Amino acid sequence: MPRLKRWALILGAAAAVAPAHAASSARLALQRQAVQVLILRADADSLAAAAALSFKQATSPSALELAVSAGELRPQSPVIGWLHLQLCVETPPCDFRDVATVLRWVDADNGASWLPILASAYKDRDWTEVDRVIADMAQAKRFDLYWNPLVVLLADALYKARGDLPRGLAGSDAERLDIAGEIAGEFVPSFGSLLESCRSAAAGTERRDACLKLSRIMQHGDAIAAQMAGFGIEKRLVAADSREGRAMNERRHALEWRVASAARADSAVLPWLRNARARKRLAQMRANARQEDVDVAILREHKVALEPTETHP
Repeated sequence: MPRLKRWALILGAAAAVAPAHAASSARLALQRQAVQVLILRADADSLAAAAALSFKQATSPSALELAVSAGELRPQSPVIGWLHLQLCVETPPCDFRDVATVLRWVDADNGASWLPILASAYKDRDWTEVDRVIADMAQAKRFDLYWNPLVVLLADALYKARGDLPRGLAGSDAERLDIAGEIAGEFVPSFGSLLESCRSAAAGTERRDACLKLSRIMQHGDAIAAQMAGFGIEKRLVAADSREGRAMNERRHALEWRVASAARADSAVLPWLRNARARKRLAQMRANARQEDVDVAILREHKVALEPTETHP
């Protein structure tokens, strides 16, 4: 099907999307109008942003189709590939195995692309496949959810389309950043299958060793959610009073301190400085792949300590 004709069909589907979550009907109506605007721009980032805005508004293939179109325009983009994978998982009968394989071609060092395959194996109680997948994940160099790149992509797409967006939606830099962060949160996957698979790993088994290795990779992941999941896995595998357990607890406590302290410092900005703050945050996200590194930048900006001063719990 010619791309323009496909987009025209998607546009019609997007206009008919019905609200499916608790946001107000007025907000959803504005989002549906924004989706149409982004589709008509027809570039990769706009189509990806349209797909993300359509996600979870209704059970509809339009969001997935938009992600496919965005990927065709920019096949080497890992963030668009990640978006495509998450939408595929949520849109049966999409074959997420093929999509995950494509993402691994694009970003072979990222172990997070295995999560849907692991979830499927765990659901089927295929323990041989669970062991294989966790072993493969543990060989990865990184565990990334592309949080910062996705927020930047969404905020930039909304900014470029700002002249055509409906009034009342994404009208300022601060609003665009807030919307981008809210939407990006929809694409944080569940770690339940991984946590449960590693919880049941017996001492001395290959799965336990792979889970422990993977947990430490995740603790350096690009998203706070992945880091906390990594700490959760290690906590299940090492004794709390061991040297490893105490060191892990200190690292987790330091991360929690940074996240909470950065949030407090960032929320204290004066109302008339919110747009300037949003522009600065996006610049920091462009320069840093990891959420934690942005939090560190915020703390340094406000001259707040990077480590907790109280006694560790």
